[in-house]
Amino acid sequence: MSPTPITEIPTLVQQVRDGFTDGLLRTRERRETQLRALRRFLVDHEDELVDALRSDLGKPPIEAYTTEIGFTIGEIDHTLDHLEEWMAPQKVKVPLTLRPGSARIEPQPLGTALVIAPWNYPLQLVLAPLVAAVSAGNTVVLKPSEVAPATAALLHQRLRDFVDPRIVAVVTGGVAETTALLEERFDHVFYTGNGNVGRVVMRAAAEHLTPVTLELGGKSPAIVTAPTDVTVAARRIAWGKFVNAGQTCVAPDYVLVDRQLEDAFVAALGTAIVSSYGSDPAASPDYARIVNERHHDRLTALLDGDGYEAVAHGGQHDRSRRYIAPTVLRGVTPGATVMQEEIFGPILPVLAVDGPDAAIEFVNAREKPLALYAFTDDEGVQQRIVDRTSAGGITINHTLLHLAVNDLPFGGVGPSGMGAYHGKAGFDVFTHHKPVLTKRLKPDPALMYPPYGRWKQRVLRRAL
Repeated sequence: MSPTPITEIPTLVQQVRDGFTDGLLRTRERRETQLRALRRFLVDHEDELVDALRSDLGKPPIEAYTTEIGFTIGEIDHTLDHLEEWMAPQKVKVPLTLRPGSARIEPQPLGTALVIAPWNYPLQLVLAPLVAAVSAGNTVVLKPSEVAPATAALLHQRLRDFVDPRIVAVVTGGVAETTALLEERFDHVFYTGNGNVGRVVMRAAAEHLTPVTLELGGKSPAIVTAPTDVTVAARRIAWGKFVNAGQTCVAPDYVLVDRQLEDAFVAALGTAIVSSYGSDPAASPDYARIVNERHHDRLTALLDGDGYEAVAHGGQHDRSRRYIAPTVLRGVTPGATVMQEEIFGPILPVLAVDGPDAAIEFVNAREKPLALYAFTDDEGVQQRIVDRTSAGGITINHTLLHLAVNDLPFGGVGPSGMGAYHGKAGFDVFTHHKPVLTKRLKPDPALMYPPYGRWKQRVLRRAL
Protein backbone atom coordinates (compact mmCIF):
# COMPACT_ATOMS: atom_id res chain seq x y z
CA MET A 1 0.00 0.00 0.00
CA SER A 2 1.37 3.41 -0.97
CA PRO A 3 1.39 6.14 1.68
CA THR A 4 -0.98 9.06 1.39
CA PRO A 5 0.69 11.72 -0.78
CA ILE A 6 1.85 14.52 1.48
CA THR A 7 0.41 17.08 -0.92
CA GLU A 8 -3.07 15.62 -0.30
CA ILE A 9 -2.93 15.84 3.50
CA PRO A 10 -4.05 19.50 3.80
CA THR A 11 -7.03 18.73 1.56
CA LEU A 12 -8.04 15.70 3.66
CA VAL A 13 -7.76 17.69 6.88
CA GLN A 14 -9.84 20.50 5.41
CA GLN A 15 -12.42 17.97 4.21
CA VAL A 16 -13.12 16.68 7.72
CA ARG A 17 -12.88 20.20 9.16
CA ASP A 18 -15.59 21.24 6.71
CA GLY A 19 -17.59 18.23 7.86
CA PHE A 20 -17.48 19.56 11.39
CA THR A 21 -18.38 23.11 10.29
CA ASP A 22 -21.31 21.75 8.32
CA GLY A 23 -22.69 20.12 11.47
CA LEU A 24 -22.49 16.51 10.30
CA LEU A 25 -22.25 15.35 13.93
CA ARG A 26 -24.26 18.09 15.60
CA THR A 27 -27.05 15.82 16.83
CA ARG A 28 -26.99 12.66 18.90
CA GLU A 29 -28.76 10.76 16.13
CA ARG A 30 -26.01 11.57 13.62
CA ARG A 31 -23.30 10.49 16.03
CA GLU A 32 -25.11 7.24 16.76
CA THR A 33 -25.46 6.57 13.03
CA GLN A 34 -21.69 6.78 12.55
CA LEU A 35 -20.97 4.66 15.62
CA ARG A 36 -23.34 1.94 14.41
CA ALA A 37 -21.68 2.08 10.99
CA LEU A 38 -18.30 1.61 12.66
CA ARG A 39 -19.71 -1.39 14.52
CA ARG A 40 -20.91 -2.89 11.21
CA PHE A 41 -17.42 -2.46 9.80
CA LEU A 42 -16.00 -4.53 12.66
CA VAL A 43 -18.66 -7.23 12.33
CA ASP A 44 -18.74 -7.45 8.54
CA HIS A 45 -14.97 -7.50 8.15
CA GLU A 46 -14.08 -9.59 11.20
CA ASP A 47 -12.37 -12.31 9.15
CA GLU A 48 -10.30 -9.80 7.17
CA LEU A 49 -9.34 -7.97 10.34
CA VAL A 50 -8.26 -11.20 12.00
CA ASP A 51 -6.14 -12.04 8.94
CA ALA A 52 -4.55 -8.58 8.98
CA LEU A 53 -3.71 -8.82 12.68
CA ARG A 54 -2.22 -12.27 12.12
CA SER A 55 -0.12 -10.89 9.28
CA ASP A 56 1.13 -7.92 11.31
CA LEU A 57 1.66 -9.53 14.72
CA GLY A 58 0.92 -13.22 14.43
CA LYS A 59 -2.11 -12.72 16.66
CA PRO A 60 -4.19 -15.82 17.35
CA PRO A 61 -7.80 -15.37 16.18
CA ILE A 62 -9.31 -15.37 19.67
CA GLU A 63 -6.73 -12.86 20.87
CA ALA A 64 -7.42 -10.66 17.84
CA TYR A 65 -11.11 -10.74 18.65
CA THR A 66 -11.01 -10.26 22.43
CA THR A 67 -8.31 -7.58 22.60
CA GLU A 68 -9.09 -5.68 19.40
CA ILE A 69 -12.36 -6.35 17.60
CA GLY A 70 -14.60 -7.37 20.48
CA PHE A 71 -13.03 -4.80 22.79
CA THR A 72 -13.90 -2.02 20.36
CA ILE A 73 -17.42 -3.33 19.79
CA GLY A 74 -17.90 -3.26 23.56
CA GLU A 75 -16.70 0.34 23.67
CA ILE A 76 -19.20 1.28 20.94
CA ASP A 77 -22.08 -0.50 22.66
CA HIS A 78 -21.32 1.15 26.00
CA THR A 79 -21.17 4.55 24.31
CA LEU A 80 -24.48 4.02 22.50
CA ASP A 81 -26.11 3.03 25.79
CA HIS A 82 -24.97 6.22 27.55
CA LEU A 83 -24.57 8.89 24.88
CA GLU A 84 -27.88 10.62 25.56
CA GLU A 85 -26.94 10.97 29.22
CA TRP A 86 -23.42 12.23 28.45
CA MET A 87 -24.68 14.85 26.00
CA ALA A 88 -27.34 16.23 28.30
CA PRO A 89 -26.72 19.72 29.76
CA GLN A 90 -25.96 19.65 33.49
CA LYS A 91 -27.75 22.11 35.73
CA VAL A 92 -25.59 24.01 38.23
CA LYS A 93 -26.82 25.74 41.37
CA VAL A 94 -26.74 29.56 41.15
CA PRO A 95 -25.57 31.54 44.20
CA LEU A 96 -28.25 33.56 45.97
CA THR A 97 -26.57 36.82 44.92
CA LEU A 98 -27.04 35.97 41.22
CA ARG A 99 -30.70 35.04 41.40
CA PRO A 100 -32.99 35.13 39.59
CA GLY A 101 -30.93 33.22 37.05
CA SER A 102 -29.93 29.74 35.95
CA ALA A 103 -26.65 28.04 35.13
CA ARG A 104 -25.76 24.94 33.16
CA ILE A 105 -22.84 23.11 31.55
CA GLU A 106 -23.26 22.42 27.84
CA PRO A 107 -21.03 19.64 26.41
CA GLN A 108 -19.62 20.90 23.11
CA PRO A 109 -17.27 19.14 20.67
CA LEU A 110 -13.78 20.55 20.29
CA GLY A 111 -13.82 20.39 16.48
CA THR A 112 -11.48 18.24 14.41
CA ALA A 113 -9.16 15.76 16.11
CA LEU A 114 -6.04 13.88 15.03
CA VAL A 115 -5.57 10.32 16.33
CA ILE A 116 -2.09 8.84 15.93
CA ALA A 117 -2.09 5.12 16.74
CA PRO A 118 0.67 2.59 17.56
CA TRP A 119 1.37 -0.81 16.05
CA ASN A 120 0.92 -3.18 18.98
CA TYR A 121 -2.90 -3.06 19.00
CA PRO A 122 -3.26 -1.45 15.59
CA LEU A 123 -7.03 -1.77 15.40
CA GLN A 124 -8.21 -1.12 18.96
CA LEU A 125 -5.88 1.81 19.59
CA VAL A 126 -6.97 3.65 16.47
CA LEU A 127 -10.70 2.92 16.74
CA ALA A 128 -11.33 3.26 20.50
CA PRO A 129 -10.18 6.92 20.45
CA LEU A 130 -12.28 7.36 17.30
CA VAL A 131 -15.36 6.12 19.17
CA ALA A 132 -14.71 8.68 21.90
CA ALA A 133 -14.11 11.53 19.45
CA VAL A 134 -17.19 10.84 17.32
CA SER A 135 -19.40 10.36 20.37
CA ALA A 136 -18.40 13.86 21.46
CA GLY A 137 -19.24 15.24 18.00
CA ASN A 138 -15.75 15.68 16.52
CA THR A 139 -14.60 14.86 13.03
CA VAL A 140 -11.35 12.91 12.95
CA VAL A 141 -8.20 12.24 10.96
CA LEU A 142 -6.80 8.79 11.74
CA LYS A 143 -3.13 7.91 11.35
CA PRO A 144 -2.71 4.13 11.79
CA SER A 145 0.78 2.76 12.28
CA GLU A 146 2.86 1.91 9.25
CA VAL A 147 4.55 -0.82 11.34
CA ALA A 148 1.28 -2.79 11.12
CA PRO A 149 0.77 -2.36 7.35
CA ALA A 150 -1.94 -4.98 6.79
CA THR A 151 -4.24 -3.45 9.39
CA ALA A 152 -3.49 0.08 8.18
CA ALA A 153 -4.30 -0.90 4.60
CA LEU A 154 -7.60 -2.49 5.60
CA LEU A 155 -8.63 0.59 7.54
CA HIS A 156 -7.72 2.82 4.61
CA GLN A 157 -9.55 0.68 2.05
CA ARG A 158 -12.69 -0.37 3.92
CA LEU A 159 -13.55 2.18 6.58
CA ARG A 160 -14.73 4.74 4.02
CA ASP A 161 -17.46 2.30 2.93
CA PHE A 162 -19.06 2.56 6.37
CA VAL A 163 -18.16 5.91 7.94
CA ASP A 164 -18.74 9.22 6.14
CA PRO A 165 -15.34 10.33 4.71
CA ARG A 166 -16.28 13.93 5.57
CA ILE A 167 -16.28 12.78 9.21
CA VAL A 168 -13.37 10.34 9.27
CA ALA A 169 -10.29 10.40 7.03
CA VAL A 170 -7.46 7.85 7.12
CA VAL A 171 -3.90 8.93 6.34
CA THR A 172 -1.32 6.18 5.78
CA GLY A 173 2.46 6.37 5.82
CA GLY A 174 5.31 6.87 8.25
CA VAL A 175 7.31 9.67 9.79
CA ALA A 176 7.02 12.07 6.85
CA GLU A 177 3.24 11.79 6.69
CA THR A 178 2.87 12.08 10.46
CA THR A 179 5.10 15.16 10.45
CA ALA A 180 2.96 16.72 7.73
CA LEU A 181 -0.18 16.02 9.74
CA LEU A 182 1.30 17.64 12.83
CA GLU A 183 1.95 20.80 10.83
CA GLU A 184 -1.81 21.16 10.34
CA ARG A 185 -4.02 22.82 12.93
CA PHE A 186 -6.25 20.47 14.92
CA ASP A 187 -8.50 21.04 17.91
CA HIS A 188 -7.14 18.01 19.75
CA VAL A 189 -4.31 15.56 19.17
CA PHE A 190 -4.56 12.05 20.64
CA TYR A 191 -1.31 10.08 20.52
CA THR A 192 -0.56 6.56 21.74
CA GLY A 193 3.05 5.41 21.69
CA ASN A 194 6.39 6.05 23.34
CA GLY A 195 7.56 9.05 25.29
CA ASN A 196 10.16 10.21 22.76
CA VAL A 197 7.57 10.62 20.00
CA GLY A 198 5.13 11.97 22.59
CA ARG A 199 7.49 14.90 23.13
CA VAL A 200 7.60 15.53 19.38
CA VAL A 201 3.81 15.50 19.23
CA MET A 202 3.51 17.87 22.17
CA ARG A 203 6.01 20.33 20.69
CA ALA A 204 4.18 20.33 17.36
CA ALA A 205 0.80 20.81 19.06
CA ALA A 206 2.20 23.72 21.04
CA GLU A 207 2.68 25.67 17.81
CA HIS A 208 -1.12 25.82 17.47
CA LEU A 209 -1.87 25.77 21.23
CA THR A 210 -3.64 22.46 20.59
CA PRO A 211 -4.51 20.31 23.62
CA VAL A 212 -3.09 16.79 23.61
CA THR A 213 -3.80 13.41 25.13
CA LEU A 214 -0.67 11.29 25.40
CA GLU A 215 -1.05 7.58 26.13
CA LEU A 216 2.53 6.52 26.73
CA GLY A 217 4.19 3.52 28.32
CA GLY A 218 6.67 2.80 31.05
CA LYS A 219 7.90 -0.07 33.15
CA SER A 220 4.74 -1.33 34.82
CA PRO A 221 5.59 -3.38 37.94
CA ALA A 222 3.85 -6.34 39.53
CA ILE A 223 4.29 -6.76 43.28
CA VAL A 224 3.86 -10.23 44.76
CA THR A 225 3.85 -10.30 48.55
CA ALA A 226 2.63 -12.63 51.29
CA PRO A 227 0.03 -13.79 51.98
CA THR A 228 -0.89 -14.81 48.42
CA ASP A 229 -1.57 -17.83 46.26
CA VAL A 230 1.67 -18.01 44.30
CA THR A 231 0.23 -20.35 41.68
CA VAL A 232 -2.68 -18.05 40.83
CA ALA A 233 -0.47 -14.94 40.92
CA ALA A 234 2.02 -16.54 38.54
CA ARG A 235 -0.68 -17.68 36.12
CA ARG A 236 -2.30 -14.24 35.99
CA ILE A 237 1.02 -12.42 35.60
CA ALA A 238 2.11 -14.84 32.86
CA TRP A 239 -1.16 -14.25 31.03
CA GLY A 240 -0.85 -10.46 31.26
CA LYS A 241 2.80 -10.52 30.26
CA PHE A 242 2.72 -12.91 27.31
CA VAL A 243 -0.54 -11.96 25.59
CA ASN A 244 0.44 -10.38 22.25
CA ALA A 245 3.97 -11.68 22.92
CA GLY A 246 4.42 -9.02 25.60
CA GLN A 247 3.80 -6.15 23.20
CA THR A 248 1.25 -4.47 25.45
CA CYS A 249 1.71 -1.03 27.00
CA VAL A 250 0.25 -2.21 30.33
CA ALA A 251 1.93 -5.61 30.41
CA PRO A 252 3.74 -6.39 33.68
CA ASP A 253 7.24 -5.22 32.79
CA TYR A 254 8.93 -6.76 35.83
CA VAL A 255 8.00 -8.49 39.08
CA LEU A 256 9.02 -7.54 42.61
CA VAL A 257 8.48 -10.69 44.68
CA ASP A 258 8.95 -11.34 48.39
CA ARG A 259 12.31 -13.03 48.77
CA GLN A 260 10.70 -15.89 50.68
CA LEU A 261 8.33 -16.53 47.74
CA GLU A 262 10.85 -16.19 44.92
CA ASP A 263 11.64 -19.87 44.28
CA ALA A 264 8.02 -20.98 44.36
CA PHE A 265 6.91 -18.04 42.22
CA VAL A 266 9.54 -18.58 39.51
CA ALA A 267 8.69 -22.27 39.35
CA ALA A 268 4.98 -21.43 39.12
CA LEU A 269 5.69 -19.03 36.22
CA GLY A 270 7.34 -21.87 34.30
CA THR A 271 4.38 -24.13 34.98
CA ALA A 272 1.94 -21.44 33.84
CA ILE A 273 3.83 -20.88 30.59
CA VAL A 274 3.89 -24.59 29.75
CA SER A 275 0.22 -24.90 30.67
CA SER A 276 -0.68 -22.01 28.34
CA TYR A 277 1.65 -22.55 25.39
CA GLY A 278 3.05 -26.07 25.74
CA SER A 279 6.66 -27.12 25.94
CA ASP A 280 7.32 -25.52 22.54
CA PRO A 281 5.50 -22.16 22.36
CA ALA A 282 6.70 -21.72 18.77
CA ALA A 283 4.20 -24.43 17.83
CA SER A 284 1.35 -22.97 19.90
CA PRO A 285 -1.59 -21.53 17.95
CA ASP A 286 -2.18 -19.18 20.89
CA TYR A 287 1.16 -17.35 20.95
CA ALA A 288 1.83 -14.22 18.88
CA ARG A 289 5.00 -13.00 17.19
CA ILE A 290 7.26 -9.94 17.43
CA VAL A 291 6.13 -7.24 15.04
CA ASN A 292 9.32 -7.07 12.97
CA GLU A 293 13.00 -7.96 12.86
CA ARG A 294 14.12 -4.62 14.30
CA HIS A 295 12.13 -5.17 17.47
CA HIS A 296 13.26 -8.80 17.57
CA ASP A 297 16.87 -7.60 17.53
CA ARG A 298 16.17 -5.02 20.22
CA LEU A 299 14.71 -7.69 22.51
CA THR A 300 17.44 -10.25 21.95
CA ALA A 301 19.98 -7.53 22.76
CA LEU A 302 18.29 -7.20 26.15
CA LEU A 303 18.75 -10.93 26.67
CA ASP A 304 22.43 -10.54 25.76
CA GLY A 305 22.81 -7.78 28.34
CA ASP A 306 24.13 -8.15 31.85
CA GLY A 307 22.68 -7.89 35.33
CA TYR A 308 20.82 -11.16 35.80
CA GLU A 309 21.80 -14.60 37.08
CA ALA A 310 19.90 -16.98 34.86
CA VAL A 311 17.19 -17.60 32.30
CA ALA A 312 14.73 -19.52 34.45
CA HIS A 313 12.43 -20.32 31.53
CA GLY A 314 12.46 -19.82 27.77
CA GLY A 315 15.12 -17.71 26.10
CA GLN A 316 14.84 -19.36 22.66
CA HIS A 317 14.41 -17.10 19.65
CA ASP A 318 14.29 -17.27 15.86
CA ARG A 319 14.70 -14.07 13.88
CA SER A 320 13.37 -15.54 10.63
CA ARG A 321 10.04 -16.28 12.34
CA ARG A 322 10.05 -13.16 14.55
CA TYR A 323 9.80 -15.55 17.50
CA ILE A 324 10.95 -15.09 21.07
CA ALA A 325 9.80 -17.65 23.61
CA PRO A 326 8.04 -16.56 26.81
CA THR A 327 11.10 -15.87 28.93
CA VAL A 328 11.63 -15.47 32.68
CA LEU A 329 14.83 -14.00 34.09
CA ARG A 330 15.74 -14.43 37.74
CA GLY A 331 18.39 -12.91 39.97
CA VAL A 332 17.85 -9.59 38.19
CA THR A 333 19.57 -6.50 39.62
CA PRO A 334 18.14 -2.96 39.48
CA GLY A 335 21.01 -1.96 37.20
CA ALA A 336 20.49 -4.79 34.72
CA THR A 337 20.27 -3.93 31.04
CA VAL A 338 16.73 -5.26 30.92
CA MET A 339 15.69 -2.84 33.68
CA GLN A 340 16.75 0.34 31.86
CA GLU A 341 13.89 0.66 29.40
CA GLU A 342 10.36 -0.60 28.81
CA ILE A 343 10.75 -4.13 27.49
CA PHE A 344 7.67 -4.34 25.28
CA GLY A 345 8.21 -8.01 24.59
CA PRO A 346 7.98 -11.49 26.15
CA ILE A 347 10.84 -11.10 28.66
CA LEU A 348 9.91 -10.98 32.35
CA PRO A 349 12.57 -9.98 34.91
CA VAL A 350 11.98 -11.17 38.49
CA LEU A 351 13.58 -9.22 41.34
CA ALA A 352 13.51 -10.41 44.95
CA VAL A 353 12.71 -7.78 47.60
CA ASP A 354 12.27 -7.75 51.36
CA GLY A 355 8.52 -7.28 51.56
CA PRO A 356 5.93 -4.77 50.36
CA ASP A 357 7.58 -1.66 51.77
CA ALA A 358 10.78 -2.42 49.87
CA ALA A 359 8.72 -2.96 46.72
CA ILE A 360 6.94 0.37 47.21
CA GLU A 361 10.28 2.13 47.71
CA PHE A 362 11.63 0.51 44.53
CA VAL A 363 8.63 1.66 42.47
CA ASN A 364 8.69 5.19 43.87
CA ALA A 365 12.37 5.60 43.03
CA ARG A 366 11.51 5.32 39.35
CA GLU A 367 9.27 7.09 36.84
CA LYS A 368 5.53 6.69 37.34
CA PRO A 369 4.28 3.66 35.41
CA LEU A 370 1.21 3.32 33.23
CA ALA A 371 -0.04 0.39 35.34
CA LEU A 372 0.76 -1.35 38.60
CA TYR A 373 -0.31 -4.80 39.76
CA ALA A 374 -0.36 -5.96 43.38
CA PHE A 375 -0.87 -9.58 44.43
CA THR A 376 -1.67 -10.14 48.10
CA ASP A 377 -4.63 -11.21 50.20
CA ASP A 378 -3.75 -8.67 52.89
CA GLU A 379 -6.22 -5.82 52.36
CA GLY A 380 -4.12 -3.49 54.47
CA VAL A 381 -1.10 -4.09 52.23
CA GLN A 382 -3.28 -3.66 49.14
CA GLN A 383 -4.41 -0.25 50.36
CA ARG A 384 -0.88 0.71 51.38
CA ILE A 385 0.34 0.03 47.85
CA VAL A 386 -2.57 2.03 46.38
CA ASP A 387 -2.00 4.95 48.75
CA ARG A 388 1.78 5.13 48.53
CA THR A 389 2.42 4.62 44.81
CA SER A 390 1.44 6.62 41.72
CA ALA A 391 0.48 4.86 38.49
CA GLY A 392 -1.91 5.43 35.63
CA GLY A 393 -4.08 2.56 36.88
CA ILE A 394 -3.92 -0.30 39.37
CA THR A 395 -5.34 -3.81 39.32
CA ILE A 396 -5.29 -5.84 42.53
CA ASN A 397 -4.73 -9.60 42.20
CA HIS A 398 -4.88 -9.64 38.39
CA THR A 399 -3.35 -7.92 35.36
CA LEU A 400 -4.67 -5.76 32.49
CA LEU A 401 -8.31 -6.03 33.54
CA HIS A 402 -8.79 -2.43 34.63
CA LEU A 403 -8.87 -1.65 30.90
CA ALA A 404 -12.00 -3.76 30.52
CA VAL A 405 -14.13 -1.64 32.86
CA ASN A 406 -15.82 0.93 30.61
CA ASP A 407 -16.36 3.44 33.41
CA LEU A 408 -12.75 3.39 34.63
CA PRO A 409 -10.67 6.10 32.93
CA PHE A 410 -7.57 4.72 31.22
CA GLY A 411 -4.47 6.87 30.98
CA GLY A 412 -1.05 7.59 32.39
CA VAL A 413 0.44 9.97 34.89
CA GLY A 414 3.67 11.93 34.57
CA PRO A 415 6.01 10.28 32.03
CA SER A 416 3.46 7.52 31.33
CA GLY A 417 1.01 9.99 29.82
CA MET A 418 -1.56 12.72 30.29
CA GLY A 419 -5.30 12.58 29.87
CA ALA A 420 -7.54 9.52 29.93
CA TYR A 421 -10.25 7.86 27.89
CA HIS A 422 -12.66 4.88 27.71
CA GLY A 423 -16.34 5.35 28.44
CA LYS A 424 -17.37 8.79 29.62
CA ALA A 425 -13.73 9.77 30.17
CA GLY A 426 -13.27 9.40 26.40
CA PHE A 427 -16.31 11.54 25.68
CA ASP A 428 -15.00 14.17 28.12
CA VAL A 429 -11.48 14.32 26.68
CA PHE A 430 -12.86 15.38 23.28
CA THR A 431 -15.42 17.76 24.80
CA HIS A 432 -15.42 21.37 25.95
CA HIS A 433 -17.76 21.60 28.92
CA LYS A 434 -19.07 25.06 28.19
CA PRO A 435 -20.49 27.03 31.14
CA VAL A 436 -23.66 29.02 30.43
CA LEU A 437 -25.28 31.54 32.81
CA THR A 438 -28.71 32.95 31.95
CA LYS A 439 -30.17 36.08 33.55
CA ARG A 440 -33.40 37.94 32.90
CA LEU A 441 -33.32 41.56 31.80
CA LYS A 442 -35.68 42.48 34.65
CA PRO A 443 -35.27 43.13 37.54
CA ASP A 444 -32.04 45.11 37.15
CA PRO A 445 -31.18 46.52 40.60
CA ALA A 446 -28.83 49.51 40.73
CA LEU A 447 -26.92 47.91 43.62
CA MET A 448 -24.28 46.28 41.46
CA TYR A 449 -23.48 49.34 39.35
CA PRO A 450 -21.34 52.39 40.24
CA PRO A 451 -21.19 54.82 41.83
CA TYR A 452 -20.43 52.78 44.95
CA GLY A 453 -21.31 54.74 48.05
CA ARG A 454 -20.70 53.45 51.55
CA TRP A 455 -24.08 51.74 51.78
CA LYS A 456 -23.57 49.87 48.48
CA GLN A 457 -20.09 48.85 49.50
CA ARG A 458 -21.30 47.43 52.82
CA VAL A 459 -24.09 45.46 51.14
CA LEU A 460 -21.85 44.11 48.36
CA ARG A 461 -19.10 43.03 50.77
CA ARG A 462 -21.61 41.13 52.88
CA ALA A 463 -23.26 39.57 49.83
CA LEU A 464 -19.99 38.12 48.62
